[in-house]
Amino acid sequence: MRWIYPENLEDIALGAAVLGTGGGGDPYIGKLMAQHVMRVHGPVQLVDVDELDDEDLVVPAAMMGAPTVMIEKLPRGDEIVEAFKALEAYLGRPVKAVMSIEAGGLNSTTPFIVASQLGLPLIDGDAMGRAFPEIQMVTLTLHGISATPMTLADDKGNSALLNTIDNRWTERFARSITIDMGGASMIALYPMTGAQAKRAVVRGTISLIERIGQSIRRAHREKRDPIEAVLEVTGGFRVFRGKIIDVARRTEGGFARGEATLVGIDEDQGHTLKIHFQNEHLVAIRDGEVIVSVPDLITLLDTETGEPITTEAMRYGLRAVVVGIPCADPWRTPEGLELVGPKYFGYDIEYVPVEERFGERA
Repeated sequence: MRWIYPENLEDIALGAAVLGTGGGGDPYIGKLMAQHVMRVHGPVQLVDVDELDDEDLVVPAAMMGAPTVMIEKLPRGDEIVEAFKALEAYLGRPVKAVMSIEAGGLNSTTPFIVASQLGLPLIDGDAMGRAFPEIQMVTLTLHGISATPMTLADDKGNSALLNTIDNRWTERFARSITIDMGGASMIALYPMTGAQAKRAVVRGTISLIERIGQSIRRAHREKRDPIEAVLEVTGGFRVFRGKIIDVARRTEGGFARGEATLVGIDEDQGHTLKIHFQNEHLVAIRDGEVIVSVPDLITLLDTETGEPITTEAMRYGLRAVVVGIPCADPWRTPEGLELVGPKYFGYDIEYVPVEERFGERA
């Protein structure tokens, strides 16, 4: 157990955007919201999942919708707490811990709002080890944990409660409601026991994203390459260096979908890379050949600062190093690949781990 203070969120938000693989929402907005709440209500206790009792009720809290919507439609601020309280009331028992549903973007910082305001501990872990676009794409699904009952709340004061037959139906209904809520909602879902959390959670991810953020900041201070610092912490690989020359982006079906095109610079001059995304980056295709795909992480880092570039921030002229990072082990199982592999997203390719293409790091 340790305490997280408002100033710690600077590194956490920065690292969250790296594991967010372009999606997960703008961590800057989530950081500001969480810092404000923590200055009013106090710091957050970060705990290891093994510190929970097996009977404890654990509930993740998150934002749902297209990250591009957040640029123009800021949350009111209390939606996520209202969704959380509504689920707790429905369940009729007190929640003992909150957790992040994904270790990426906005959804790594917004649970701090709930934890601080309600005085709950936050689990050092998540249910993805990265960010994915759909509700069922969590390790909790692999362990048979239901996403419902689930609550949603919007900035206008509306709320909804869902009970579904499986987690894919949860995604379908919740996505439709979120679209009607203006393309973004705050949610509480996947209520589980401490015993279930101990089996299903990807451990240590909040600490990991904090270390990633710290590594970038330390590299700047010591005048070292921040991109290499990120690779050292994540075990990732440089897969392409280029300039963005085109971004086709649209908000569709509650997602930010599109494609970015980069032309190579320096050692990659003369080559072209296309990145397809659905909130998060899904595949990276160099000169017509897939070089990285889900479930491994594809992240764009600014060539100068080493800071991550989200899908909504991609624009013509930005120079980026594209990084491939190995995913959490559960996603490389047959069950994991069925849930989040390239074929689920409509790409007729076989998944190849990024380290097999680019070699093990020393």
